[in-house]
Amino acid sequence: MPVTDPISDFLTRIRNASRAKKVRVEIPASKMKIGLAEIMKKNGYIYDYKVDEDNKQNMITILLKYNNGNPAIHSLNRISKPGLRVYANSNQLPRVLNGLGTAVISTSKGLLTDKEARKQTTGGEVICFIW
Repeated sequence: MPVTDPISDFLTRIRNASRAKKVRVEIPASKMKIGLAEIMKKNGYIYDYKVDEDNKQNMITILLKYNNGNPAIHSLNRISKPGLRVYANSNQLPRVLNGLGTAVISTSKGLLTDKEARKQTTGGEVICFIW
């Protein structure tokens, strides 16, 4: 059965693997998922990710990060869903935990964090919150 929301599936796999204290998680790849993994790595939520290429669909292997046995990712929330898209202007971008968390925004300039989007005064679709 095909997944109706691949980004939600991506976030759920990471959430479940970190709660189960797994070291790594493998997820089918796409440009959006690779962009999300890059943002998570840049902001210190995961150690690293690697894209494994094969004939059918590439796979992303994500190495999860833990601090004193606790997952570095406390919460992953999908905001914009296929049934209800959520958009924000550059002056209405959400702040996650008053700046301690990260909102991922899909803009015309690619995937950006809320801080980067504010700096570039760019709005877009609010994909998810990470903290």
